[in-house]
Amino acid sequence: MKHINIQLNRSKGFTLLEALLGFLILSIGMLGIASLQAVSLKVGKTSVYGSVAMMKVEELFESMRANPSALALAAYATAGAGSDNGCTGGTTLCTPTALAVEDVFWWRKNLAAGLPGVVGTDIGTSIVLIPAVAPSNMATITIAVTWSERSKDSVAAVSKVFTSATNICTSVPC
Repeated sequence: MKHINIQLNRSKGFTLLEALLGFLILSIGMLGIASLQAVSLKVGKTSVYGSVAMMKVEELFESMRANPSALALAAYATAGAGSDNGCTGGTTLCTPTALAVEDVFWWRKNLAAGLPGVVGTDIGTSIVLIPAVAPSNMATITIAVTWSERSKDSVAAVSKVFTSATNICTSVPC
């Protein structure tokens, strides 16, 4: 009888240990991607809130430019929370001062819709008027909006501020 000598060639393919190590490396990479995604979502929210604050401040500046009398500008600065006087969309005839108070009321409501928190407690607003000094008719308005949002590094809230200033002509010629 003839004896056949069979030699086993080295196995080809992966062993269990190699597969587990590959899976471990892949899982660490996936965890890194997941944490990067979470950080980018938080940073994205922060930029959205900053954009909302900027757009709302510019919106109020445009309302002021449409109602530029010295008395109306003073009313914008002293309106506080404002009030709904029925000037917009109604048949009520309003003075420039009443329109300014209503503009602030609706502006603060829109601001609350776009920023986290509640206006007056979590969202602060400040409108500062520097009146025109003769011979110039240019008044300077500064608007600041503050809000709180979650910090990307901790559980605590962090305060954010957007401030902008502009000059508004109170009568023609400036």
